[in-house]
Amino acid sequence: MGMTDNLLSPTQWVVTALLFLGVLVAAVRQVDWQALRRDNALQHSFFGAAVVLGFLWQLRAGLSPGLSIHIFGMTVITLMLGWGLAVLAGLLALVITVITGREPLVMFAANGLVTVMVPALVSHGIMLWERRRNFRNFFAYIFFCGFFGAGIAVACAGLVMCLMLWTAGVYEFRELVHEYIRYLPLIMLPEGFVNGTFVTGLMVFHPDRLTTLDQRRYR
Repeated sequence: MGMTDNLLSPTQWVVTALLFLGVLVAAVRQVDWQALRRDNALQHSFFGAAVVLGFLWQLRAGLSPGLSIHIFGMTVITLMLGWGLAVLAGLLALVITVITGREPLVMFAANGLVTVMVPALVSHGIMLWERRRNFRNFFAYIFFCGFFGAGIAVACAGLVMCLMLWTAGVYEFRELVHEYIRYLPLIMLPEGFVNGTFVTGLMVFHPDRLTTLDQRRYR
């Protein structure tokens, strides 16, 4: 996240907006709206996640335009809500950052794609991989989906952001390596720790809040 005005070319802006709308439609269609209306706990998790992320994303570091560093937190939200609701919660959080002036409205689609949709889809994919492997130890869910999944998700988001800035001609590739890519391992560690810790806490104390967790699989 951190895309500011005039970083993307008009063509990139249109392509990004189309991708954003495509994923948004898929997310809306994936959500079980009747279940959401019936489940008060899920509603609280959804709106609570949006508020927490909205304020968490106010805290960031970075000197160069478009290359800010911060905790994403989308992995634990995806494991809690499923990827569809996680995308919608993340977009509500992004609305908060626009209202507070941290992000420009014109770059909402680009920031939503990088900060919300890519991490949610990557986390969802890793969760599906763990499910297909049919691990019988609950630590597999914690480490693969929580710790490692969060690190991989934020790395994918960072690389997508760098690709967008590179193809737009904002930075040369060596500049991106020097200012951002070489720090990705350092960004992945705290992201994995924060998300993994929350997933562990939820799994121990409130496993029912993890809608992607199939407790019957684990002994």
